Amino acid sequence: MKRLRKFLRLTSRERQLVINTFILLGLIRLALWLLPFQTLRRLLAKISQPSPKAQGVNQTNLSKIVGAVNLSSRYMPGGVKCLARALTTQVLMSRCGYSPQLRIGVAKGEGGKLEAHAWVENQGQVVIGYLRDLSRFTPLPSFKGGKL
Repeated sequence: MKRLRKFLRLTSRERQLVINTFILLGLIRLALWLLPFQTLRRLLAKISQPSPKAQGVNQTNLSKIVGAVNLSSRYMPGGVKCLARALTTQVLMSRCGYSPQLRIGVAKGEGGKLEAHAWVENQGQVVIGYLRDLSRFTPLPSFKGGKL
């Protein structure tokens, strides 16, 4: 009940952002499971075009986007992996006029096990997917054109 009251205290625009983010995150999770990554990238590139409503960007909008992704991730059944969170953040940021960069890095874990992690950067700053030991991941080359 407390969570519902918190949700209802949001402005209508913030509620819409959270609902849209939850739906997009669910669809991206499903698509990661069903589609080849190249196909998903092409689909996400189509929906990542900046919205005509996005005339300027500011840090408040960015923090709201990240907040909506974090909130949606918390309530997504089955949990959410870093790649789905990063792709969702990238799509939402692109639609708001930002120029996010999706980064995927790999590292060797204990026992030589390969680990991968995805995060999004904006102007060199990690927006989502920050880890205390992020520096141990070696970023893979960016996708062609730096976009989806």
